[in-house]
Amino acid sequence: MYRSAPLRIRTLLALIITLTFWGSAFPVIRQALHGYPGGELALLRFAIASLCLAAYSLAKGLRPPRWRDLPLLFLCGLLGISVYHVALNCGEETVAAGAACFIINACPVFTAILARVFLGERLRIWGWAGIALSFMGVVLIGLGEGGGVRLEPGAALILLSALSSSVYIILQKPLLQRYSAFQLTAYTIWAGTVLLLVFAPGLAGRIVSAPASATWSVIYLGVFPAALAYFTWTYLLARLPATRAASLLYIVPVITVFLAWAWLGERPTPLTASGGIVVLCGVILVNTLGRTACPAEPQP
Repeated sequence: MYRSAPLRIRTLLALIITLTFWGSAFPVIRQALHGYPGGELALLRFAIASLCLAAYSLAKGLRPPRWRDLPLLFLCGLLGISVYHVALNCGEETVAAGAACFIINACPVFTAILARVFLGERLRIWGWAGIALSFMGVVLIGLGEGGGVRLEPGAALILLSALSSSVYIILQKPLLQRYSAFQLTAYTIWAGTVLLLVFAPGLAGRIVSAPASATWSVIYLGVFPAALAYFTWTYLLARLPATRAASLLYIVPVITVFLAWAWLGERPTPLTASGGIVVLCGVILVNTLGRTACPAEPQP
């Protein structure tokens, strides 16, 4: 069944919001790390996100989750919030930006494999070719940005982030049959924040000693890439197969490079620009020729 045009427009808007704010998050995390270690940064960021979601929930009303879903919701919070962000933050302390860029973008590859095994989602050969093409484009972006693709010891942490994010995406799909995008976002972020409280003892001291620029960076990360973009991502995932939704994440490093150019005047190199074009071609390939015809597939 095809959805109405207004809904397709809202889905496109959700995609733009998600990619824009997630694309902006990587350089802002670098700034925040000047005042906060990885664990404390993740806790403060998602404590802020939790407060934003709680305020909206009180205004709109939010029913509690089913008791039987609590273990799965906490697992989503553990993988999608706690493990992902602590590992990513700690990994970015040592890994060059170029290497981090292409390692974290193993997520769509992992997601495609897991979605095939656990969700029965299928891609045509062109879809797999598009995933491979986009991944190569991300490698070109990393090379073009001068970070290279050499692997530091923290690379394993970033690879853990990519894998945990992939499993998180797969776990969300059955929950979206019982909960709205906002409900699932709120429950997951609250669960992940509770699990991050292990870093609470050192947080107060960090807030006092951190430079104001680092604290403002964390506030931005909590409000926009966390509370808002996690909601728009879940909204998007509810309307697309997991494999196709994850393939769109390849656009994040393209957005990051564009924002660095627009805001910081960091002009992309020809290699970076070529990588961005390759990424976009791969994403288009996945979402056109790579789609498997399926009458039950949600329409964007």
